[in-house]
Amino acid sequence: MLAAPGSVNGLGTITRMNLISGFMRRTKQRGEERDRALTLYVAAVEQARRPGFYTICGVPDTLDGRFDLIVLHVHLIVRNLRPTGEPGKRLTDLIFKIMMDDMDMNLREMGVGDLSVGKRVKAMARAFYGRSAAYDAAIDGDQLDQESTDENVVDANATDLDDAKQSLEAVLNRNIFGTEEPDVAQISYLTAYLRAAEAALKAEAGAELVKGVVIFYPAPGEPDGLKGG
Repeated sequence: MLAAPGSVNGLGTITRMNLISGFMRRTKQRGEERDRALTLYVAAVEQARRPGFYTICGVPDTLDGRFDLIVLHVHLIVRNLRPTGEPGKRLTDLIFKIMMDDMDMNLREMGVGDLSVGKRVKAMARAFYGRSAAYDAAIDGDQLDQESTDENVVDANATDLDDAKQSLEAVLNRNIFGTEEPDVAQISYLTAYLRAAEAALKAEAGAELVKGVVIFYPAPGEPDGLKGG
């Protein structure tokens, strides 16, 4: 039996309204996710600009030094978004895009030519992924050794702990300081900060990060943070 003409048009209208409504919901969701991603990225940038990293830890106050500290803090956020599953992955993708757009804009404001900007942004993207992989390996190894140590096996694991510490310090030395040579106290403070910052973010509820809420461990020299000599 043929449907009444009005019912076909009505069904089509309802279908279109559902499609439009669904599209608007997804558009709103993407907008809200981008806002949360931007909030997380700005928090990472602001943390990376804390004076203690440059005065106490001796990070070079240069374009490269500032970029590498931003990478470190963005990575800490991304790393701790992973356990949240798909919402965290979407935020991670947006944070990365926002970061690369920001680098592109900064390079252009510095007067870098159009032909060079794309190449430099691609190099920055490769640097981010390379450093992220190195940080993951060092942090994971460091945490594994610390978790496997208890009062009964401290001596047996002492060498492993020293190796993990050196690994974490070596990764920071290579990726943050570059050709600069920090002294023992400076690299020790930065290593201790990385451990504390990772532990603080790990303790923060993943649901809070997904909402765009992040609380970093105080930078070196700040109240309740690590004090420099």
